[in-house]
Order: sequence, then C-alpha cells, then structure tokens
Amino acid sequence: MNSQERVFRVEIFRSRLLQAMTNRNIKRSSLAQAIGVDRSTLSQLLATDNDRLPRVDTLMAIASKLQISVDWLLGLTSEARSGAEILSQSLQLTPSLPLPSDGSLRLWHKEALGSKVRYVPANLPDLIKTQAVLACEYGQFEDVSLEQVMETTKERYQAALQPGSDLEICMSVQRLAGFANGEGMWRSLSLTDRRAQLEWFAQVIDELYPKLRLYLFNENRNYASPYTIFGTKRCAVYLGHMYFVFNTSDHVQTLTGHFDGLIRAAEVQSHELEGWIHQLLNEMGE
Repeated sequence: MNSQERVFRVEIFRSRLLQAMTNRNIKRSSLAQAIGVDRSTLSQLLATDNDRLPRVDTLMAIASKLQISVDWLLGLTSEARSGAEILSQSLQLTPSLPLPSDGSLRLWHKEALGSKVRYVPANLPDLIKTQAVLACEYGQFEDVSLEQVMETTKERYQAALQPGSDLEICMSVQRLAGFANGEGMWRSLSLTDRRAQLEWFAQVIDELYPKLRLYLFNENRNYASPYTIFGTKRCAVYLGHMYFVFNTSDHVQTLTGHFDGLIRAAEVQSHELEGWIHQLLNEMGE
C-alpha cells in the first residue's frame, strides 16, 4: 500500500468508525474498554492528524464490538453489516395470503415509491384487474372482502399514475392467451367479462406507457416464478401463502439479471402489446 492509498484508508477508517460509534451510541471510553486498548490509543486513532491504521487484532475487535465488517471500516465495501448479520437478514420467510391486499406486500410497494419496480405476476397484473376478474379470483376467500381487494388494486393503479413511477412487468404469452380462452381458474368467467378485462388491459397499457412497460415472453423457452423486485433493496418471490424475501444487493442484482433476460427474450415488446391484445380480442369473437 503506497502512502497516498494509506492516507485514504486512514481517513475512511476514521470517518466510518465515528459513524458506527454514533449509530451504536457508544462512547470512546466504553469502546476502548471493550476492545482492550487505552482511551488515549483510541483517541489517537480518531485524531485528524493520525496516519496509521490500527493493528489487525484491534481492527477485528472494533468490528466485532460494533457489529460491522472490517471491509466496510476500511472502505472496501459499502455494506456495513458483518457477514453473520448479512446471512441472518439476507433471507426472510414471510407468511402471506395470496392477495394483493396483503400487508407486507402493500408496505413493500409503498417503500419502493420513486424506484423502479419489476414484476412477474402469478396470472394477470393486479393493477389492471377488473371487478369481475377480482371477484372470480378472490370471491371464495373468507379473510378479505372484495372491496378490500378492489381498493388495493385501485391503489396500485393510482401509484402507477404518479410522476416518477417506473414499472416493468413480464408475463408469459401462454398465460394471457389462457385467460382469453377461459382456461383453468378462468373457466367460470364469461366471455363478456374476459373481453372487458382485455379491453381495459389494452387501455391501461396505452394510458400508462412509458411509465408502465409490459412484455410477453414464451414460457416454452423461458420460465419465471412470480416475483417482484422493489428498487435495489428487496425482492420477494411468491411461492403460495409465503414470500421468500431477499434483502441483499447481490440477490437483488441476480433476480434483476433474470428479469432483464425475460425482457430480452420477449416475443411481444411493450410498444406492441396494445395491438397484440386487440388481435387477441378479434380472435375471441363476441
């Protein structure tokens, strides 16, 4: 390490040590005692004219006491948490009802306001669902009313209208075609209601573009479980009555890469979707 880099590391160390002490509300005397050095030694390390880093054992003791990483103290990473803390907090299992009005899901959406949200829905995107579709999907649930689900859907739609909103959605061609044909869970939904849903879908896509961009991929070539990436801080994978929630930048970047791959492989690009839906409507008949 040359002299210029050493000075740089010392300055970062001093700044981050002071920051960590403030965050932990710990005084110099208490920290010095906890790590086994004199208060004068710690004061010297924090002095603005100091040009030396602490010994390795002292550095490790500081990191352990303040529950931070050595790499962060030395400016080698922007992640302040220790490895053990990262491991314990990187993955959360969050029980959930399969409802857009789920409390955790609503909170994560609110926290992500102003950031890009990337979304792979389980079927249709929640924010574009009509009342008839919501009633078909959630009518049998006892823990929530149709009015609650409709209110949450309205919230998502209103959020997408706000300045700075940035929402990307990827779903499969097969799922949308299956809805149009009344397959699976949509068998009880009338042709009239399915047509009304697709017409509203096309209208919303046109109205919200480019704030909302939706792409269709071919699930014979690509696969994606339902998940949502909330900005750069959190991603939640839905597995049925439970979310796997990842909170580290590495996990978020990995899923973001997967999502970007779905966009690159999309057979229907966002600017083509409105026309594609109208073609689907023509094929459905009246």
